[in-house]
Amino acid sequence: MLKSRMSRFDFRAPADLFPRRSRKGNRVAGYRRFDTAAEAIRYAVEEMSRDYLAGAIIECNERRLDRIDILELYRSPDFPLVRKPKPDVAADHALLREPVSGSSKR
Repeated sequence: MLKSRMSRFDFRAPADLFPRRSRKGNRVAGYRRFDTAAEAIRYAVEEMSRDYLAGAIIECNERRLDRIDILELYRSPDFPLVRKPKPDVAADHALLREPVSGSSKR
């Protein structure tokens, strides 16, 4: 489903990032607004802990992206920013297999 939307995704549009609450109920990494969706996606994947990314949502152009969408867009050949090398590929694959909590608008 995301593949068909991939060519239409606007990485230049402003985006809002909502990290998941920690297991203790606090939200150390709070809401952030980014000038571009690409910056929000890169921040979520490269800077946030895996625990926060697991339930993170990015809102962009009235669309909600869950962690699966975020990781697929980050890995997309269309992703416009330079990616940081990530040594823990196995953790990314495990993150993709975890159930998504709640539902996201598509």
